[in-house]
Amino acid sequence: MLLAKYGRGDLVSGAGLDDVARDAPHEEVGTGKPEQLAAHLERLGPTYIKLGQLLSTRADLLPPPYIAALSRLQDDVEPFGFAEVEEIVEAELGVRLSRGFRDFDNVPLASASLGQVHRAVLRDGRPVAVKVQRPGIRDGVLADLDAFRELAEFADSHSTTARRLDLAAIVDQFHKSMLRELDYVEEARNLDTLATNLSAFNRIHVPRPVMDYTTTRVLTMDFVGGRKLTSLGPLAQLEVDGAELAEQLLAAYLQQILIDGFFHADPHPGNVFITDGGDLALIDLGMVGRVPAGMQDHLVKLLIAIGEGRGDEVAGALLTLTTPVDDEAMDEGRFRRLVGDVITEQQGLVLSQVKAGAVLVELTRAAIDNGLRPPPELSMLGRALLALDEVSRNLDPSFDPNEAIRRQAGEILRKRMTGTTSQGNVFSAVLEAKEFVEHFPGRVNRVMDTLAQGEVKLNVRGIDQPELMKSIRQAANRLTAGVVIAALIIGAAMLMRVPTSHTILGYPALAIFCFLVAAGFGVFLLARIWLGDRRAPRPRRR
Repeated sequence: MLLAKYGRGDLVSGAGLDDVARDAPHEEVGTGKPEQLAAHLERLGPTYIKLGQLLSTRADLLPPPYIAALSRLQDDVEPFGFAEVEEIVEAELGVRLSRGFRDFDNVPLASASLGQVHRAVLRDGRPVAVKVQRPGIRDGVLADLDAFRELAEFADSHSTTARRLDLAAIVDQFHKSMLRELDYVEEARNLDTLATNLSAFNRIHVPRPVMDYTTTRVLTMDFVGGRKLTSLGPLAQLEVDGAELAEQLLAAYLQQILIDGFFHADPHPGNVFITDGGDLALIDLGMVGRVPAGMQDHLVKLLIAIGEGRGDEVAGALLTLTTPVDDEAMDEGRFRRLVGDVITEQQGLVLSQVKAGAVLVELTRAAIDNGLRPPPELSMLGRALLALDEVSRNLDPSFDPNEAIRRQAGEILRKRMTGTTSQGNVFSAVLEAKEFVEHFPGRVNRVMDTLAQGEVKLNVRGIDQPELMKSIRQAANRLTAGVVIAALIIGAAMLMRVPTSHTILGYPALAIFCFLVAAGFGVFLLARIWLGDRRAPRPRRR
C-alpha cells in the first residue's frame, strides 16, 4: 500500500508532508519522489488515481513538481466483459438490450477505472454512446473513502502540519467529488448545462444526454464521431482550422469561468475531440468546477491584467482573492515585486512560450510562498487553463493566449454587465432610483438651510459611564430583591408544615405573613421595573 511505502508514522507526524514540501522543489519532474508517487497511485487503483487528479488541482498544497507529475496520471485500464455490460444495462434500464437498442457494440470505445463506453444505436436510429459503470466499483471506492477519512482524522489529531492543511476538509471535498463522479445522472445534468451554455459557439459541441436511457450507473449521450486531439499527426493538423478553433475554445472557457460560473475542469487533450466535420467536442464532464459570483469580478480583473502585463494590478487582484495565513511570511512589498517579475518575464517570451495557465499557477505558488492562501477555485482554474494551453498548442502552435484574452476582454465585460441586468435587478434599481429622486430636493434644501444658518452639528456617541454604572446597580438591586422574595416564599412554604396555635384561616400565621410580604415585594418590584422601562429614553432613529 501507499502508506507502507511512505510510512504511516511519518505521514501522521507531519514529517512526510513536510518532506514533500521541502524536497520537491529541488527535484526534476520525471525523476525522484513526484513520479514515484504518481506511479504508486496508478497501481493502487481508481480511487487513488482520482485522488491524485484532485491533488493536481491544489497548487496551494503541493509543490510544482508534484502538481506536474499528478496531472499526467492516466486512467486507462482493461475493459470488463460484455456479459457484465449487458447485465448492468438491462438491470438499470429495465429492458432487454435488444429491445432498448437497435444495435450495441460488444467492443468498448474506451475503458477507464470507473467505467467504459460503448457505441450503440437507439430504436429510432439515433447514434449514441453508452457509458457503463464497472461492477462493484462503487463499494470499493466507498471503502477507500472511509479509510481516507479515518486516516485524515487520525492525522489531524496527531500532526500540526495536517491540521494546518486541514486534511479532513480535503478528504471531505474528495468524498463529495467522487460521489458526484459515480452518479451518472449528475454527469448527464452537467452535459446538458454545458451544452446549453455553449450553444452560441458554432465550432464547439457538447454531447446531449438521453435522460430516458440514463441512471446512476448508465449514461447514454449523443455519439460524437471523430478523434482525440492527441491522435492527430502533423499532416492531420493541417486539415483543421486550428487558429479559429483555439480562439473559440479559449472564448468558451472564459465564458464558462467568468460568466456562467460553471466550467469543464479537466480539458486535457484526451477529453477534446476533433469531430468528423472539423469542429471541437468536449467530453467527460465527471469533473466540473464552479466559481461563485462574487469571485468572478476579481477573476476578470486578474485575467485581463495578466493578458495586458500589468503586474501591480495582478498583485492587487491576487491580494483580494487570497487570505493571509502567515503574518510573518507576508510581505506585501516583496509579493508585489515578485508578481511584477513574473509578469515581466512572460511579456518577454516569444508566442510559442507564452502559457497563461502556467503563469496563473506560478502566481498562485508565489502567493502561497508569501503567506497567502488562495481559494481552491483559483487553483482549479489554474490547472484548467494549463490544460487549455496544451490543447491550444496542439491546435495552433502560434496561438497567443494573452493576446486572445485581450481581444475577448470587451466581450467578457459586456456579458457580465448584461448578465447582471435581470428583470428583478432592474425593478429593484428603478424603485431605488424613484425613491432617490422623490426625496432628493427636500434633502438638499434641508442641508443648504442648515449650512446657511450655521447650525451644522457633529454628534459623537460614546459610553456614558455614570449611566452605565447606574444601570448595573439597578440590575443588581433587582436581582437581590428577586432572591429575597424567593427566600420568603420558600420559607413560608416550609412553615406551613410547622404545627402552631396561631392561625389565619386555618394556616400558620407566620407563614401567611411571609407570603403577604413576598407578594407585596413582588408587586412593588414589578411596578418599578415596568415604570422604569417606560421612562427609559428610546434611541433616536438615524
